[in-house]
Amino acid sequence: MTKPVVAIVGRPNVGKSTIFNRIAGERISIVEDTPGVTRDRIYTNSEWLGHEFSLIDTGGIEISDAPFVEQIKQQAEIAIEEADVIIFLVSAREGVTDADDRVAQILYRADKPILLGVNKADNPEQRQDIFDFYSLGFGDPIAVSGSHGQGIGDLLDAAVAKFPTEDQEEEDDSIKFSLIGRPNVGKSSLVNAMLKEERVIVSSIEGTTRDAIDTKFMAENDQEFTMIDTAGIRKRGKVYENTEKYAVLRALRAIDRSDVVLVVLNAEEGIREQDKKVAGYAHEAGRGIIIVVNKWDTLEKDNHTMKEFEDHIRSQFQYLDYAPIIFVSAKTGVRLQNLPAMIEQVSENQNRRIQSSLLNDVLMDATTVTPTPAINGKRLRIYYMTQVAVKHQRLSFL
Repeated sequence: MTKPVVAIVGRPNVGKSTIFNRIAGERISIVEDTPGVTRDRIYTNSEWLGHEFSLIDTGGIEISDAPFVEQIKQQAEIAIEEADVIIFLVSAREGVTDADDRVAQILYRADKPILLGVNKADNPEQRQDIFDFYSLGFGDPIAVSGSHGQGIGDLLDAAVAKFPTEDQEEEDDSIKFSLIGRPNVGKSSLVNAMLKEERVIVSSIEGTTRDAIDTKFMAENDQEFTMIDTAGIRKRGKVYENTEKYAVLRALRAIDRSDVVLVVLNAEEGIREQDKKVAGYAHEAGRGIIIVVNKWDTLEKDNHTMKEFEDHIRSQFQYLDYAPIIFVSAKTGVRLQNLPAMIEQVSENQNRRIQSSLLNDVLMDATTVTPTPAINGKRLRIYYMTQVAVKHQRLSFL
């Protein structure tokens, strides 16, 4: 089940980034007392009372000719469209402003649960002033203080109460995978090419990712796969495909539901900073990863080109040294027939359990070759090692 998405929106300088950091528990967003300083949506995963969710910090919404305003407004509109719950943040110090009214006009069209948070209510007098915000038409205002942390729990309680109900998912033994990457790396072409090549499409069903289609197909060895297709999504009205941060949001929602993630690179353009960011989300989520270099047919090659490109990938993605690399072409179909077997192998590795006896043999050999450090004349003693989980694998030392 995909995590619910909570978006924090509002005019500039009401403290959205401060509230975001309070909920996230760390200083992720840049906080500065200057309107418009948060120019990109920032994402994080968070949790409240056992409920996990994704949190989005938006730039302020303002209708004027100030720099970055159109960009900020567009980012907020994307977040509004993607969110399950919206926190509309205003400021108790300034009261209701014309800019708040303009933001409210945008939110009236959202057709989503909206919570009205009144930030900077740092003392009893300011908390008494929150009732003026009833005029915005979003029900009971919730007084919060980002600087002191007051009221954050009440705000999150209200947000969790608005989360979509989780439907019971049917038992599904297929291997779920998704293709992620920045725009124009060829995700749509790869999806289409994979489904045409010697496979039987079992069914196409609506996915829990908005507007996505999950396609089930059977490989030659009768292994069933579910492709979580986010590549061809186009939003109603405006097309936001060229907004890099929007691509990241879609990737996050697909990663949540995947066993294996295919990180798609464009051989023509090489590696960009956005590629590293998108791949980092899959790595942090503990998913199996395959690096897919698409458009390999477009390069002039010699006997060293593939090795040089692979070395470059390894140097740029040092945290993905475990991920296999495959060079393909959606246009010519080269090596696409190898992808299902590679996905299956990565999935098996993700689910592999290593016996504790074998792990402890390795531990004994390691501590024999390299003794543990001594502190105050006493050596650190490691008694036992065991694997406590599969997929997001962790090792416990006792």
